[in-house]
Amino acid sequence: MGFYDWKPEFTVQVNKFDEQHKKLISLINQLHDAMKAGKATSQLSLVLDELDKYTQQHFKEEEMMMERYQYPGLPFQKQAHAIFIKKISEFKNEFQTSGVTATINVMNFLKEWLTRHILDTDKKYGPFFKAKGLR
Repeated sequence: MGFYDWKPEFTVQVNKFDEQHKKLISLINQLHDAMKAGKATSQLSLVLDELDKYTQQHFKEEEMMMERYQYPGLPFQKQAHAIFIKKISEFKNEFQTSGVTATINVMNFLKEWLTRHILDTDKKYGPFFKAKGLR
């Protein structure tokens, strides 16, 4: 069992997005593993860069699908995504100035934000896309 495990209740009923969410969870676990191994400082910058790139790709794909199918929750999703991207940028800056202390903050924020975002926000688009025939 990892620091942060995928749970069946996280499914949004769109396989592509479930797989992307699993990848985000994997990145959080990579950070945790680096911390446990005492490599957090050397690994954090790499994980943050990958996380930044991957989340932007994931958010772009979600938003494109929402636009394509005219999902009514798109404005809220865009706002939530922008806040997350800004927070990752802040963590990158924090890491550059304070090092390891940013690791614990980043990991806890990521776990809490992603869980809340999937369960409260993304779960809402599952039935919408399912009704459109997406799986």
